[in-house]
Amino acid sequence: MSTPDSPLNETATHTHCPLCGAALDPASQNECPKCDWVLGYRRRETTDAGSVRDRLAVLFSIVPGLGHIYKGHRLLGAILMLGSAFAFSAASLAGFASAGWGLLLMPLYWIGVMLHAYWLEDLAAVKPTP
Repeated sequence: MSTPDSPLNETATHTHCPLCGAALDPASQNECPKCDWVLGYRRRETTDAGSVRDRLAVLFSIVPGLGHIYKGHRLLGAILMLGSAFAFSAASLAGFASAGWGLLLMPLYWIGVMLHAYWLEDLAAVKPTP
């Protein structure tokens, strides 16, 4: 039995979408208009150690948002940079209210931003096709 990610489905012609079962248009059997399935799409394997650019994005994310900007997500990086000021003020307020325990929220924010930068699709490394 072949799955949507198996190489056997690369050359097969589809009349129905392998993900949602919707009927495909005979003119374009390579994509589904209902669920946005595209022939040849591959999920990123979770077993890989990540590229050098992924690791650099984590390193740059010491300043929250800079790793996202490095990977080509400028708007999201700017939002995370502005959000870090709000996160720091919220963690400080929570720290005052909880005898310092609320300050542990800031490292959680940093770790979350770093992990997101690591797993985010790298738009800057994609070469445009002519």
